[in-house]
Amino acid sequence: MSVLSSQKTSVHSGRFGSSRLFTRLNRQKYLLLMLCPAFLLTAVLCYLPLVGWWLAFTDYHVGDSLFGGDFVGLRQFSRLLFESSDLGYLIRNTLVINGLTIVINITVALVLSVLLRELLWKPGAKFVQTILFFPYFISWVIMYSIVWALFAVNSGAINQLLVSLGVIEKGFNILGSAKYSWGLMIVLNLFKHTGYNCIIFLATISGIPQEQYESASLDGAGRFAKIWYITLPNLIPTASILLIMNSGWIFSNNLEQFFVFTNATNWETMEVLDMYIYKFGLQQLDYPYATAVGILKTLVSIIVLVVVNKTVKKLSDTSVF
Repeated sequence: MSVLSSQKTSVHSGRFGSSRLFTRLNRQKYLLLMLCPAFLLTAVLCYLPLVGWWLAFTDYHVGDSLFGGDFVGLRQFSRLLFESSDLGYLIRNTLVINGLTIVINITVALVLSVLLRELLWKPGAKFVQTILFFPYFISWVIMYSIVWALFAVNSGAINQLLVSLGVIEKGFNILGSAKYSWGLMIVLNLFKHTGYNCIIFLATISGIPQEQYESASLDGAGRFAKIWYITLPNLIPTASILLIMNSGWIFSNNLEQFFVFTNATNWETMEVLDMYIYKFGLQQLDYPYATAVGILKTLVSIIVLVVVNKTVKKLSDTSVF
């Protein structure tokens, strides 16, 4: 009897669960219909191209059909991991630039958002916020033109000013010297994305209940105490989410940025994985090898995302999944 009753209970619970799911879907059907275009675009633009991963396992030649190449197994992956000497400096450049960019961007944006919130002159705070957000809309081609106009060795405005003042004898070759490449990319990313990250933190600050600040004032807390015990603890979850989401892109770079700033004199410290894929895929037409590099980059990025998500969840009880 107990076995039969348990079976009946499981059947009823299963039917009840499916009925509840159907009811919820039916109740939200219009919202789901509104999401259909987004799901369709994501499937077409992000998941359908994954069929091209088949090229990494074949001896594909330009002009053949997608599945016309001979199957070669893991030859392209072995070529990257064991035969090529490029992997070391590619990972070094990618991790140093992206890792420092993520940490510095989040930290600077958090500090600036707190300062903007504490600025008593609100029109001035909005003006500064607008100025910070404006570089986000500047393309990397225009950004290169600005850097060239300011720091070209012989004609850059800042270099000419420093030389004329006797501070330096010769202008800094920021665009052509390998020793400035990492710092240049980090500073430009900071300049371009600080305003965007500030908006996210400011939105979080605006959601903090004012009662917390009022209670702290009644208890005699000063401005810095309110920042330390109220504002910052409320910003930590947002910073954690940004860290997790950005960690999934730690092996990915903006191709346009590095395509514009890379040249023959600084390529050794500027060539990252995306530029490497572009070089072999579109310049040398070695599609199987470029696809293999892209697959490994994607798989490692997923692993990093999962590890960072679990680590942050243990430390701050905040996670994306």
